[in-house]
Amino acid sequence: MLKALSICDVVLIDKLNLDFTGGLSVFSGETGAGKSILLDSLGLLLGGRAETGLIRAGADKLSVSGVFEIKDKNNPFFALCAENELEIDDEIIIKRTLNLDGKGKIFLNDQPITARLLKELGAYLVEIHGQFDNQGLLNPATHLSVLDSYGDYTKKLEQTAAASREYKMLQRQLSAAEQEFAEAVKEEENLRHWTDELEKAKVRVGEEEELNRKRTELMHAEKLIENLNLAYSSLQGRDISSLIQKAQSALTRVNGLTENRFADIGEALDTALIQLDEAISRIEEASSEINLNAGEADAVEERLFALKALARKHGCTIDSLPEVLENFQKRLAALDKGGEDITDLHRAVEQAKKEYIRLAEDLSAARAKAAATLDKAVMKELPPLKMERAVFATEITRLPENEWGEKGFDKVSFTVSTNPNSPRGALNKIASGGELSRFMLALKVNLAQKSSVETLIFDEVDAGIGGATAQAVGERLARLAENVQVLLVTHSPQVAAFSRQHFKVSKSTQNNITTTKVHQLSAAEKKEEIARMLSGEKITDEARAAAGVLINGGNPQSNKKSPPKEADLFFNKA
Repeated sequence: MLKALSICDVVLIDKLNLDFTGGLSVFSGETGAGKSILLDSLGLLLGGRAETGLIRAGADKLSVSGVFEIKDKNNPFFALCAENELEIDDEIIIKRTLNLDGKGKIFLNDQPITARLLKELGAYLVEIHGQFDNQGLLNPATHLSVLDSYGDYTKKLEQTAAASREYKMLQRQLSAAEQEFAEAVKEEENLRHWTDELEKAKVRVGEEEELNRKRTELMHAEKLIENLNLAYSSLQGRDISSLIQKAQSALTRVNGLTENRFADIGEALDTALIQLDEAISRIEEASSEINLNAGEADAVEERLFALKALARKHGCTIDSLPEVLENFQKRLAALDKGGEDITDLHRAVEQAKKEYIRLAEDLSAARAKAAATLDKAVMKELPPLKMERAVFATEITRLPENEWGEKGFDKVSFTVSTNPNSPRGALNKIASGGELSRFMLALKVNLAQKSSVETLIFDEVDAGIGGATAQAVGERLARLAENVQVLLVTHSPQVAAFSRQHFKVSKSTQNNITTTKVHQLSAAEKKEEIARMLSGEKITDEARAAAGVLINGGNPQSNKKSPPKEADLFFNKA
């Protein structure tokens, strides 16, 4: 519910602070006094478009702030805040500013948010309805969700949504498998050729690196052998072994005279002699390993060339060729199996479709039951609203299969007929302005208890009606206000009489500056205002008396359902 509204420098309003209670709050005033400015200001708080033309003349910026309270902790507002990492207290404070350069800021509990997010959040705080409103109930696209909110079949909705997701997932899998199979059939000859080619090639991961290393070796084979021979001859030519052996004999004599004091030197010479022999042996082995065969070098070059050609052909690296071969083999295996996997998927899709249809039909039956209950309730509201001959009916039709989805396969439309024997049509196409507002009231009275929105605003939805019809509208608004907060802009004294709070909007000019003011009326002031609404500029004692009677008869606390006869006499004279 909206607890407080502060407006600064918006059009004709300089500064304005309003506090609200629950129930029905009414705004009245002369035409052009500025009632629409209040709605424009509130629209800014709910994510409406911010235009610099709303900034009061002479001011450099406007600001609007509101304090809201949501009693229902299951309201989607909280989930959306959590999704966007917004911290929410018991009170929700929204503030929006707009500068002359078109730049502005938006804060929710001192946390900056975007206009787009504000619009999403605002949809869960307040609903605004005008005489020619094309949103909410008057938008056919919302009728399905409205009926689902009214009906008590959440589990059926969840089961149908889950079945739809499963069905569509299997459809995607089947489509992908069929496409792959079709491509495999189309390329079967190529697949078999490519598979045979790669199987014969016997490519190994890491083979390219081995071949490059071997090619480098073969390219430098002569130089390698030349240097190995030089190393070998250098070690053999100087008879290093003989010299080491002589040194060993000399050290043996030294150690004999010194009690092996220099034994470590002898050990080092022993090791050197062993390592020398090993080095000579390895040089001999290395020389034999180096191949001067030109044929082998050609073979390595050819193998590398063939592998690179295969990699280019299949658009991959040489090391990826074994993986490519495995993929080809799998596709051929699928072909050889004759599409058994596709047959299994077809069976699974058909089963999922049957299950989806079963659940969607069950959901459709629940909707039909809820629609019948809603239709009966709305029709009950129409006679008191002077629409005895009108018909309201919820029409449920099946969508084409390509439009089936998580919400089932139903299309829901609220249809009406305002005259006997005339065909029913869309709510927003058939009804006139006054009829439209009364149909909407009849709907809202029945939907209010199921709605997550706790504040409804009506902008002159009672326009074009009067007398007993206006009285009936006031009664319905008062009943609606028992469950949700209702703010109403009205010119109807019969409707205004039902208010718990009554605000008067007025306009004054001083020093060529026009300002709109809003004043909350006392009980006596409310009576005077309703008398003005009844009689016009000149308020008579008769009008005041009629206003008093009307207020007493229209009080939501009263058991009276219609104005006393004295008030009827006054209306007839007027």
